[in-house]
Amino acid sequence: MSDSPTIYKLFAAKIDAALSALEAEGVLPAGASRQNVAVEPPRDSSHGDLATNAAMVLAKPAGLNPRALAEAIVAKLAADPSVASAEIAGPGFINLRLDPAVWLAELSAIAALGRDFGRSQTGAGRRVNVEYVSANPTGPMHMGHCRGAVVGDALAALLEFAGNQVTREYYINDAGGQVDVLARSAHLRYREALGEEIGEIPEGLYPGDYLIPVGEYLAGELGDRFRDVPEAEWLPIFRAEAVEQMMELIKRDLGLLGIHHDLFSSEAALHAAGKPDAAEAWLREHDLVYDGILEAPKGKTPEDWEPVELPLFRSTKFGDDQDRPIRKSDGSWTYFGADLAYHMEKAKAADELIDIWGADHAGTVKRIKAAVAALSEGEGKPIPFDVKLVQMVQLMKGGQPFKMSKRAGNFVTLADVVDMVGKDVVRFTMLTRKPEAQMDFDFDKVVEASKENPVFYVQYAHARIRSTMRKAAAEGFAPSGDAIDLLGAEELELVKQAAQFPREVEAAAKAREPHRIAFYLYDLAGAFHAYWNLGNDRPDKRFIVAENAALTGARLFLAEQLGQVVRNGLRILGVEAVEEM
Repeated sequence: MSDSPTIYKLFAAKIDAALSALEAEGVLPAGASRQNVAVEPPRDSSHGDLATNAAMVLAKPAGLNPRALAEAIVAKLAADPSVASAEIAGPGFINLRLDPAVWLAELSAIAALGRDFGRSQTGAGRRVNVEYVSANPTGPMHMGHCRGAVVGDALAALLEFAGNQVTREYYINDAGGQVDVLARSAHLRYREALGEEIGEIPEGLYPGDYLIPVGEYLAGELGDRFRDVPEAEWLPIFRAEAVEQMMELIKRDLGLLGIHHDLFSSEAALHAAGKPDAAEAWLREHDLVYDGILEAPKGKTPEDWEPVELPLFRSTKFGDDQDRPIRKSDGSWTYFGADLAYHMEKAKAADELIDIWGADHAGTVKRIKAAVAALSEGEGKPIPFDVKLVQMVQLMKGGQPFKMSKRAGNFVTLADVVDMVGKDVVRFTMLTRKPEAQMDFDFDKVVEASKENPVFYVQYAHARIRSTMRKAAAEGFAPSGDAIDLLGAEELELVKQAAQFPREVEAAAKAREPHRIAFYLYDLAGAFHAYWNLGNDRPDKRFIVAENAALTGARLFLAEQLGQVVRNGLRILGVEAVEEM
């Protein structure tokens, strides 16, 4: 699949050709870098259709005044029949107005490409590992996990649409003390399922009712032989069984949001396979781990701290503020030591790593980035690594916050929320703000039928288009690209908005920011609704003009392509384009 033939790529090539011609004429020096030459919509649409900074970028190496160079470039571009006008603005920016035929050709391109409009190959098959969710397997998914889950899933889809090979990965934290607590909690519910009166759940165990079916399952599978035996005999078995049951529950919960991972990696399996030991050996071989003594923690008195020699990773070499221990004094692995080994394993099958983490993990970012940087240096190949931090979501209803507490067992589950408002509302809403910004999820507002509710606003645009198509068919009209030259200035503004989509996809993929697609769809929906409202006041601007079949066919063709762009954008976000509302 080749890149969508977008207007921006087409005119970038035309500008490049004009610059090459000026090089051949000696106006520009040969070999001057054009890397920072951009072609984009002007900030003010009244200035034209496209703008380029070519003269501003290349004036200095050419030894020319930017406006003088702009005049030379404009002379080349003005000769192109697809350029209606080329004007110089400010110190040397160039604004272009395009012939309407260019926009009509773009409209036809949307129809020809259909589901693939906006798809690109800028990723060039690059293998990108996106790790997201990775919640501890100790209970159902709650809304604290939801935002990162949606951001990660939408980012994976966006990167695929932009031509990358994406692996969606979930790291199961099944080797820490929390899974022992889970096993003990499950054993208590197991005894309850066998008929024992367990009373109030002891402090320190998970009290949630979600463990009752786990206990019943274990009682059915294992009988009563682990009821009264020492913990050492049943703990490993209950740990493995409870984690497996919790992961099935988590997968079901994620499935409610349409989220399915390609790979589930176990921390326990990582340890069992000796990967942390292998990572330490590799790092020592490359002089990236040494045995040393950390400075006393700030604020501690000497009596509170014992100098212990530990294996330390040279993270200061890569920008961290101190070297980090990979093992504890008892020889067991630190969280960082295990994470380091895990990222080394991931990097073996990827060209780039992206982790989606909760904002509460911000303190760990620098050291993990240092570890991946070390790996890049040791392997002699750059391994780009990005951590996206996602802020928590506050649930609101009736002006009051919904409380959630995983340990107390009275949290609001993801399944509860999806059941209340639906998958599409949850997913789109999670992408209506930048992930690093705080978010309130207000149950009352997310179901409002108003412009203030982006989910409704975008889906309503698609539903209106589909309703128009049904009405037109009933009246004997059909979309047709035969007479699209009848479309006027207002209709062409919609085409221009739709033509932005491939550029938005590329920009969002490059920045690793899927929320940009949600923002773009909201703006596109706004442009569509504004045109629709124009038809309320002026019957000649409606999509169906009964006395003019050719114009009706052309406007229906326009509406059909707008609907296609909305569908393509919503597919990236994992949201359904509804047929009616």
